Amino acid sequence: MIKRTHISLLLALVLFASCSQQGSGSRDNNATTTPEQTDPITLDFDAIKKRGYITAIVDNSSTGMFVYKGRPMGYDYELLSRFAKEHDLELRIDVTTDIDLAFKKLDDGRGDILAYNLTVTKERKQIIRFTDYHYLVRLVLVQRKPSNWRDMKVHEIEKTLIRNPVELIGKEVYVRNSTSHVPRLENLSEEIGGDILIIEDFPDVETETLIRKVALKEIDYTVAEEDVAMVNKTYYPILDVKTPISFPQQIAWGVRLNAPSLQDTLNAWISSMKKSADYYVLYNKYYRNQKASLQRKKSDYFSMGGDKISPYDEMIKEAADVIGWDWQLLAAQMFKESNFDPKAKSWAGAIGLMQLMPATAKQYGVQKLTDPEQSIRGGMKHLIWLEKLWDEIIWDETERKKFILASYNIGQGHVMDAYKLAQKHGGDASKWEVVSEYLLKKSDSKYYNDPVVEFGYCRGIEPVDYVQTIFDIYQTYQELYPIEQDTTTASLAVNQPPI
Repeated sequence: MIKRTHISLLLALVLFASCSQQGSGSRDNNATTTPEQTDPITLDFDAIKKRGYITAIVDNSSTGMFVYKGRPMGYDYELLSRFAKEHDLELRIDVTTDIDLAFKKLDDGRGDILAYNLTVTKERKQIIRFTDYHYLVRLVLVQRKPSNWRDMKVHEIEKTLIRNPVELIGKEVYVRNSTSHVPRLENLSEEIGGDILIIEDFPDVETETLIRKVALKEIDYTVAEEDVAMVNKTYYPILDVKTPISFPQQIAWGVRLNAPSLQDTLNAWISSMKKSADYYVLYNKYYRNQKASLQRKKSDYFSMGGDKISPYDEMIKEAADVIGWDWQLLAAQMFKESNFDPKAKSWAGAIGLMQLMPATAKQYGVQKLTDPEQSIRGGMKHLIWLEKLWDEIIWDETERKKFILASYNIGQGHVMDAYKLAQKHGGDASKWEVVSEYLLKKSDSKYYNDPVVEFGYCRGIEPVDYVQTIFDIYQTYQELYPIEQDTTTASLAVNQPPI
């Protein structure tokens, strides 16, 4: 077995740029060598439950997590969302592509679950606890058919492909650095009695990037889990992924060694899920539905290749430029409001992309609520009005945006009531975390009947969830669309009457 790395600095820079856009298809994004260990934080399920949220470290891949038409999606993401919901926890996502950093985040408490769908190995069991496996999958060779394969007969194509692993002797096989793919190929070299030339690429070069390189004739061979390889074969028909190089392997999530209760809780949930049709529907949705996978791949609204969040990006950027917001935050709010559906209508009668009530829309000169430009303009004007309201009260820009968003959702009166309650009870009313607690308490008569309260009862959970969800989506957009696009010159009118 020969292992070598011969990537130049220039190629490293190119690969880094490529990786930031392409993401990861590997469910094996973790070091096989033990990363530098620190004393792990002690934080098991009871403490996580008391805290109220759980953080999952995921990869940006066509199966792990991605954004499509503004919506976070992915097999792991949907499973995690179901687990969090069942246990009444807020799900927080940390997208991390660096292998060693992912382990460090798990150990130091920045993450609670390593949801990369890891290959279970003895070596990894020394540094993390594995959940029960989600499923079994083989490792396969990813290779390329001849350029004219469509004009060839099946047996002619077969003659050009490697079907016996012995034929890999002397061949260069590219793999991601420090993954379990490396020892598998090392063992295979021993088994076949000859050297496979294993070339370990950089840690931040993902498996799907290597698969794409095979399709584009930049390299000849890589390896991948069979289900990931099959998804990518949908994108690149020239690929062949029929040659197995391992027995079926267990695929699972990981938690800290000192979190046995979290492991048990996850295992009980996984066991329950495996008895439901929903579990297998999810698997088929991301791994077997080739038509949907191909449709996403070809879309400009697919975060792993496309550069658009919604059909309204340019209008959102114009509005964001006027109000001085990051356009992705405004996009996150719009997704939360309407899922980018200009005809959306809520039970309360709010209509359009920005879910304006007819009376509010009329005050801002919006005549057709389902018109995207008018809806965005009306929403922008209302945000500007709320900005002026909170500008002299909340000085911190990020905190102020949370107050503005909550006011957009429930009305500025209720938020101001919570602000006054926080002041009365000695809390730091400039912090949304403090004020949101009193907004939640406005469903309790002890608080909504308080003399400082002007607007009475409020179901505070809705605006609090609204703000948190928008910022979660915003963070996802920032992580999965890391290259900020140039904003255009603002042209939306901003004159508006007071309300």
